[in-house]
Amino acid sequence: MPTSKFIVILLSVCAGIFVLILSFYPFHTTKTAHQNTKALIGGPFTLIDTHGTPVTQKNFQGKYMLIYFGYTYCPDICPMELQAMTDALDQLPDDVLSEITPIFITTDPDRDTTSVLSQYVSAFHPKLIGLTGSQEQITAVKKAYRVYAAKEKQAEGADPATYLMSHTSYIYLMDREGQYVTHFRSQTDPAEMAKRLKEIIK
Repeated sequence: MPTSKFIVILLSVCAGIFVLILSFYPFHTTKTAHQNTKALIGGPFTLIDTHGTPVTQKNFQGKYMLIYFGYTYCPDICPMELQAMTDALDQLPDDVLSEITPIFITTDPDRDTTSVLSQYVSAFHPKLIGLTGSQEQITAVKKAYRVYAAKEKQAEGADPATYLMSHTSYIYLMDREGQYVTHFRSQTDPAEMAKRLKEIIK
């Protein structure tokens, strides 16, 4: 019998035995996909607000956090998403709005100083809080929230200070204890976002 044919037969037999074992083994998980997501997204962080004051997730306990990660030099996506967040918040009744703290966390701490962030967030919702920090602090919070962000490659001879960044573009909703509730994908309609927020925050 040729060696290759023997190997194929052997693998087929092993696969059959494996399937048979699984049919008798009560393999299951007690966690739902949502519970698994809750365990993956969020966690402790230490950052700096636009006043230069260190803050942690504990500063926001008791309120829902609506968090977006981006950077102030972003030419289009970040302003669009923050405007969508603003429009959604403007559609909420006061009793729901009072339970939400909207937060913008920069992925570009080298350029997004406290003064730059302060000016930037003022262009959006009056409740929006801007947070920055050291590279290590930003790396830690990105890891906690499973956020991707990296500098894009520049053309030869380009000004190094004008780099752009690729990054994930989700708006996260965290509950009063800082646990993940849901997220809104890029270009979510503000009316749909507001409706979902009213359903969750009662």
